[in-house]
Amino acid sequence: MKLLTFAVPCYNSAEYMRKCIESLLPGGDEVEILIVDDGSQKDNTLEIAREYETKYPGICRAIHQENGGHGEAVNTGLRNAAGIFFKVVDSDDWVDPEAYREVLATLRRFVQNNETLDMLLTNFVYEKQGARRKKVMNYHTAFPARQLCGWNDVRHFHVGQYILMHSVVYRTQMLRNSGLELPKHTFYVDNIFVYQPLPFVHTIYYLDVNFYRYFIGRSDQSVNEQIMIGRIDQQYLVTRIMLSCYDPAKIQPAKLRRYMVNYLDIMMTICSILSIRSGTEENLQKKKELWQSLRQKNLPLYLRLRCGFLGQAVNLPGKQGRKIASGGYRIAQKFYGFN
Repeated sequence: MKLLTFAVPCYNSAEYMRKCIESLLPGGDEVEILIVDDGSQKDNTLEIAREYETKYPGICRAIHQENGGHGEAVNTGLRNAAGIFFKVVDSDDWVDPEAYREVLATLRRFVQNNETLDMLLTNFVYEKQGARRKKVMNYHTAFPARQLCGWNDVRHFHVGQYILMHSVVYRTQMLRNSGLELPKHTFYVDNIFVYQPLPFVHTIYYLDVNFYRYFIGRSDQSVNEQIMIGRIDQQYLVTRIMLSCYDPAKIQPAKLRRYMVNYLDIMMTICSILSIRSGTEENLQKKKELWQSLRQKNLPLYLRLRCGFLGQAVNLPGKQGRKIASGGYRIAQKFYGFN
């Protein structure tokens, strides 16, 4: 059995996938690298995947599937994973070699000591193209470092500080037990990936190393703001799926419930602010319908989100209110370095 499975979703990724795969190879026989070609047509992604499978048998495996989107590539990786632990690394990202060694040593230690670890957290670095300073997302205030803990040990998450796909390594069987199945042909499913399994996570370990390098800067990247606006329906779909996963009022313990509600808060905010920044009446109507739908289905959650700071900010009345909300978003965007 492998210690760690990496799923690398690839779609027309020939230009940059080698850097990603090469950064994972130092794991040697302890890891498997599932290179999932999601029906690439414009380049030789599949040929590169098969090249690595031939060169590194038992470590790299090329999997070809009909185009199903990023989520289906992750599903395929999870279905085929032989590792005790599972991590997704997007094909334009990479990992830090020194931090990688520490990650493997930590996972190995838990297995050797027969201790169950559901979620390993590490820092990640925004490798934003053209940025002089690299922003690091860490969890210093949220989790005790280098000790096994649970949700009751969580301290404080800052605004904008969330567990993302880049920062998490999950126990494979725990993911399967959670029933995780990401929707096909949908962007932004990484939010579901980190949200849906959380009630199944009982043990957490925060390793304070800058492991994952998250590249931002390609014009065709899904987190580019204009592309996000163009795909706003998918953002709404993912948010609706997350809202339907659980009734947060039933989530225990309280600190996990608070975190999950805050995650829904940011998802509602993203949908709302993208609708505002699109400037179209159609998208503003979608925003209105999303909030109305939440009110009808879960009034306590609606009141919690709508009366909170972010809910009020994105629902300020009139054109002037939308202008204020958009301006606040731009300030946050510059400060936190996203998009």
